[in-house]
Amino acid sequence: MSISNGVQLITYADRLGDGSIESLNSLLNGPLAGLFKGVHLLPFYYPYDGEDAGFDPIDHTSVDKRLGDWSHVKKMGESVDIMADLIVNHMSAQSRQFRDVLEKGRESAYWPLFLTKQDVFTDTDETKTNEQIANVFRPRPTPFFSDYEVAGSETVPFWTTFTSNQIDIDVESDLGKEYLSSILTSFTESNVDLIRLDAAGYAIKRAGSNCFMLEETFAFIEELSKRARSMDMQCLVEIHSHYQTQIDIAERCDSVYDFALPPLVLHTLFTQDASALAHWLSISPRNCFTVLDTHDGIGIVDVGASGDKPGLLDNASIDALVEQIHVNSKEESRKATGAAANNVDLYQVNCTYYDALGKDDLNYLLARAIQFFSPGIPQVYYGGLLAADNDMELLAKTNVGRDINRPYLSTADVEAAIEKPVVKGLIELIKIRNDSNAFNGDFSVSYNDKLLALNWAHHSDTACLEIDFNTMSAVIDITDAGKSTTITISELLG
Repeated sequence: MSISNGVQLITYADRLGDGSIESLNSLLNGPLAGLFKGVHLLPFYYPYDGEDAGFDPIDHTSVDKRLGDWSHVKKMGESVDIMADLIVNHMSAQSRQFRDVLEKGRESAYWPLFLTKQDVFTDTDETKTNEQIANVFRPRPTPFFSDYEVAGSETVPFWTTFTSNQIDIDVESDLGKEYLSSILTSFTESNVDLIRLDAAGYAIKRAGSNCFMLEETFAFIEELSKRARSMDMQCLVEIHSHYQTQIDIAERCDSVYDFALPPLVLHTLFTQDASALAHWLSISPRNCFTVLDTHDGIGIVDVGASGDKPGLLDNASIDALVEQIHVNSKEESRKATGAAANNVDLYQVNCTYYDALGKDDLNYLLARAIQFFSPGIPQVYYGGLLAADNDMELLAKTNVGRDINRPYLSTADVEAAIEKPVVKGLIELIKIRNDSNAFNGDFSVSYNDKLLALNWAHHSDTACLEIDFNTMSAVIDITDAGKSTTITISELLG
């Protein structure tokens, strides 16, 4: 199948519009009509408001009735490409299957579906086992294993890579394969075009390894992608890791995220030095999706070193980048990041991208222009689309760090926000990215004397973004069907 090469929206069904998939679709056909070629609809399964905001589904094949049903997803898919999350690694401890395991223990028909500590670490030497566990890559500060009493008589340590309510499944078991297939079937019957493989890097575990992006993991992703393609869907792999890992993964799957771009764009605008960004864009995967902001925080690990492999930025530059975000956000991001709030990810800074740039409208449009002219299909998070501020009230209410960038925005909020100059400017940039045929062609990048040029060419159609970091000014030149247009970024602000 073919995915539209245009800007996509990332959003929750309950946090944009009036609280349903149908309401969101009305927005896409009303105030936001024609803007987006696709929508990444963040978890809408039952329940969408669990411990991890929908990423801990009790029933992954069921739409939460408070949001609608599969027919509403299918209807939205008639006008835009739909991306949905396939939560590969785990399911809720409240699920019917795991509750059956708790009740019946090893006699449960679902026992093989879930991973226990002993399934992976079979050595009876406890010292050796502890050494192997110490080598496992850890994405969160919570324990690897959570003890559950099963059948009223046995305490079993189950794998819980993320939280104690997210029980890891054995994706290599027959039951695991059947479970994932049932989700794929629900997707393909409801006009889902793209599958975001959430937490796929952790799905395969082997004793003696770091249990992250193993060779067996690559094979698992390839096989799952093959099954999806046979059902007329494509897969996007979500992995936060060293940039070389992203390049390697990209060679073996449909698409990856360019997670290095968000921190590199911030670093570039903070320092007026685009050398690291230009280097990355010269080697970055072309089969990628680009983001600046998402439902998670601003990732840092993607530009850092890994062991003896240097990063795209050195440690001092990364430290300065993080500190500047805190300064620009008037310390609000510090209150939402790390130990300051209930954070499950240690390698991200929680802040809106708009606040990370100090609410500077010109810099914000420069950041979006860089994103749209970088290789890949651009996605814009709903809060970023509307240049939303840090939601300190929601953060105070929930003490969940990522909620600082997960606001509830009604239809009325949307209608008010699209009148802001910065949002009007962003909408114009979206139209430029969607309408120019040049973006179907070849990309090149150059950087000399603080002048960055991102160029696209498809036959006689061309598109160029040129930013002069000496003056912090930028010009877009477009030639389509023989017609040339020149626009400065500052003009987009009115």
